[in-house]
Parts: sequence; structure tokens; C-alpha cells
Amino acid sequence: MSIVENYHSDESDDGKEKKEILQRMECFNRIFVVASSFVQLYYEKYILKQPCMDSKQTGETWIREVLDGHESRCMINFRMSKMVFTSLLRVLETRYNLQTSRNISSTEMLGIFLYILGTGAKVSQCRERFQRSGSTISRHFAIVLEKVSRMATDLIAPEDPFFSSIPEQIRNDSRYMPHFKDCIGAIDGTHIAAILPPNEQVPYIGRKGIPTQNVMAVCDFNMCFTFVMAGWEGSAHDTRIFLDAIRDPKYKFPHPPNGKYYLVDSGYPQMKGYLGPYRGQRYHLPDFRRGRPVSGKEEIFNHSHSSLRSVIERTFGVLKKKWAILRDMPSYSFEKQTMIVVATMTIHNFIRKHVGRNDADFMEYEDINWAYENIIHSENAHGRESDDDDDDDDDGDDAVGFKVETTRPGGLWLNFAVSKVGTPALKTEIRSKFITFYVIGCCSFSLMADYF
Repeated sequence: MSIVENYHSDESDDGKEKKEILQRMECFNRIFVVASSFVQLYYEKYILKQPCMDSKQTGETWIREVLDGHESRCMINFRMSKMVFTSLLRVLETRYNLQTSRNISSTEMLGIFLYILGTGAKVSQCRERFQRSGSTISRHFAIVLEKVSRMATDLIAPEDPFFSSIPEQIRNDSRYMPHFKDCIGAIDGTHIAAILPPNEQVPYIGRKGIPTQNVMAVCDFNMCFTFVMAGWEGSAHDTRIFLDAIRDPKYKFPHPPNGKYYLVDSGYPQMKGYLGPYRGQRYHLPDFRRGRPVSGKEEIFNHSHSSLRSVIERTFGVLKKKWAILRDMPSYSFEKQTMIVVATMTIHNFIRKHVGRNDADFMEYEDINWAYENIIHSENAHGRESDDDDDDDDDGDDAVGFKVETTRPGGLWLNFAVSKVGTPALKTEIRSKFITFYVIGCCSFSLMADYF
């Protein structure tokens, strides 16, 4: 009996051992299959992968094509002429140590940077345009941003720190000379949309109703920025920013010398060196344009003050038109968003100082201001009545007037408005100067701006 029992016991032990061996083999097979899959995936992805950016036109090739092509292509893509692009590249290389890396040239780095600023392109769009990975685009954008930020300390500053001469724009204009001969610039603020996490947005939501950063800037009469303070919350009052800028030595504000002054609007405090308008009187140019003729010394002063101070609003207008990124800020860190604002102002100054009045964006805003003032002079010469007297006569044939609408703070709103012209000869003259008029849409916008 014991022999039989021992035999069955040995047989069961053998069966268990075989079962364990089979289970181990099955487990090993599964591990082998999984490991083989990972090896195959790694091989296909990192060793035998197909390049994603496989266009024959690389970023370097495309930039070279733009720089060798028509001038307008460089203006559209980089917001500057070919000559300015080349000059800017040379300055960044020689003075601020922008260097070609192993895989990308300094020309392509600058092209990526300007393309993002000028067109507002996202990283995904730049990947396709320049045939580079997203990390490469972001890394070299940050490199050029740092170089341009260093350049800002040199370019965003008064050309003459002692303000020893009268600005040409005042010296050669009888409206301002000699009354404003000691004026050295204008100060105002503008709001730039800010992208922030929801839990950080509240302090940045001001009168715009969206998160913004409040940017205070000073400009000269050549439409160049001479000081900028960016990064303040959108809810911060202009006066608070202004007082912090002029009182804290670390900001290096260009204080006016004794006897000189900046122009400010009524949102800033009246103090020595900062000349504001008469309060309680008409001030903004559209108010004079629509209402009764200018009368009284306070209104005469306010009209001239507003006209001269509009240089800061026109300068903001050029800035925001030229750099699309300011109208649709990407979701960078807030610190980088602030750096971008300063960088656009830096390049704005570089363009202005290198091509003078030959840049199309600057020319547009200068020409509009010139046209507005010349039409005002023409109307005065022809003894035109005020706009209030023309409300009953709406003949569409006479809708050829022109108006510049300004709002504070935050740039220039340009509107073409319907108005009557006194004589047929003057109508013909104006029609010959202005070909395209966006009457309906811009008039509607002007009415909305006046209402709010």
C-alpha cells in the first residue's frame, strides 16, 4: 500500500513541477513580447523615424529668398525693410553677441524672432514656416529676446540727455513756436492684453474688462520712445505708475531739466516739469472738430496742447499696428510678455532712427496727422461753420471729410467721418488727396467710441 502511495505522490510532484515550468515559460513569453514591442517602437521612433520637417525649403532658404526678393515681402513678414533687417542683424552680432550656433544661423534666429513679433504667429505655425522643432523655435526666440532686451537700455533713451535744443517739429511749426519751445516730449499709458492663469487675473483686470498690463511710456516728437515702464497691473492707475517711475532712481527716468517740461493729459498730476491741460474745458481734438469754434485762452491752449501731445498716441498707434503680437499675446510667462513689449519698442526706435520717415507704418500716421491739420486750416480759410450747424444737411455727395479720433490712454483710433466741405473746389482738392474712405464702418466705430 505504501508503494502505491509513494508512486502517486511522485507522479503529482512531477505534474506540479511541469505546471510551474509552463507558467514560467508563459510569463517569460509575455515579457518577451512586451519587451520586443518596446524595442520595435523605440527603433521606429528614434532610429528609423521619418522626419516631420521634410520640406526642401528650409527656414534659412526662405529667409534668404525674402531678403533677395521684393521689398514688400520683407515688410510683410519682418515689418521692416531689407536694409533695416541687415543693419539690425549686424548690430546684434557685433554689440550684443548674437552668434550663429551649430545648427542655426544668426540670420534665421532674427528672422524667427521678427516673424513671431510681426505676424503674431504661434510656435506650431513657425515649425512649418522654418522647418524647425517647437523647442528649437522657442529656444532661439528667447535668445534673441534677451539680446534685444539688452539693446533696449541703449535705444530707449533721449538722444540728447540734456535736452539742449528745440525739437524740429516744434521749431518749424508756428502753432507751437515759441509757446511750446521748452517742451521735450509727451507721456501717456496704454494697455496690452496679458495672458495669465485664472487665479492671478483679478489685479490685471481694469477698465478694459480683460487682463492687461498697463504700460507707461515717454516719447519725443520724432515718435521714438525715450522711457518705458511695462508690467504694471491693468487696474493700476496712471498716476500711481507715473509717480513710482519719477521717484524711484532705479528706473532712471529722464527728468526734465529746469525750465523744460513734458506734456501730460488730465489723468496725471499737475506738477513742475509736467504740463497738463486746463481742466473743465474741451481738450480732445474730436471735441473741437464736432463742436463750436475754439474760443477763449483756455480752449486755445487746450487745442494746441492736445494736438502736440497726440504724438504719443500716434506713436502707440504705429507700435500696435506694426507688431501683431501686441494685439494677440501668446501664453508666455508674464515676465516674458513684459520683455516682449519692451522689445517691440526697442525695434520700433531702431527702425525710426535708421530709415527716418521712409517706413510705411510711420508714414501712414504722420500723413494722417498732416491731413487732419491741413483740412482744419482749409476749413478755417473758407469760413466753414461748426459741425453742429451741418446736422440737418446730409447730402451723401459731400461725405468726403476726414477726421482723426484720439482716445486716452492707449493709442490712436483713426476714423474717416462724414462731413460737409464748404466749396466745390475744396471738395475736389480733398478727393484728389484721399482715394479710399472707409466711411460706414469707421463712422459707426467713431460713434461707439464717443458714446463710451
